[in-house]
Amino acid sequence: MIFSTAFFLLCAAGLILASWRIRLRDAEATVTELFDRLLEDRSVRIAVIVVWWWLGWHFLAGETL
Repeated sequence: MIFSTAFFLLCAAGLILASWRIRLRDAEATVTELFDRLLEDRSVRIAVIVVWWWLGWHFLAGETL
């Protein structure tokens, strides 16, 4: 449990660092341009999908039993 939480927090931190790095390159980029540039990288797209999946699985899915 702790390992999976740490892993997904690491993925979220990576996304934040990637967006910060892009923002440093172009300080006048809009939010839409920031996401467009961020999602050009395949590894970032996969990380976004994994983080959303984890959030949905743990917090948004209802109990089935």
